[in-house]
Amino acid sequence: MSHRLDFLVHLAALISFGLSVSLWFLGYREEGLFVGIWVPSIFGYATYLKMSGAKS
Repeated sequence: MSHRLDFLVHLAALISFGLSVSLWFLGYREEGLFVGIWVPSIFGYATYLKMSGAKS
C-alpha cells in the first residue's frame, strides 16, 4: 500500500473517531457508537487491500 493510501486510511479513521467522540459528548450516544465502529472497519478494509496487493 502506498504512503498516500496509508495517509488517507489513517485520516479517515481519525475523522471517524473524532466524529464519534463529538457525537457521544453532544448527547447522541447511539450515533456516536455507530460511527465509532467504523474505525476498525476502515483499518480492516485497509488490511485487506494491503494483503490483496491492491495498487494505488
